[in-house]
Amino acid sequence: MRKVLPVLAILPLMAAGCISTATSIVKAPFQVAGKAVDWTTTSQEESDRNYGRKMRKQEAEEGKQRKELAKRCKKDPRRGECGQYQGYRAGE
Repeated sequence: MRKVLPVLAILPLMAAGCISTATSIVKAPFQVAGKAVDWTTTSQEESDRNYGRKMRKQEAEEGKQRKELAKRCKKDPRRGECGQYQGYRAGE
């Protein structure tokens, strides 16, 4: 009886490690699936950042074209393309 009592006192400590390991094993497939979904989908923040980058690029290109047109019109104002500036329309 004296030998069995210390073993019973240690048993819950040993079982806690086993439960922790079992929990990790059960959770692993769900964590892997969650990571895969994160990698394959685009978050709203990512989408907004990409859209902003695209718009800045378009605006820079439009600015270059507008300067080029202004330079050509200054050289020859009678050209047909030298009208009033219509403004920038994003996405066109």
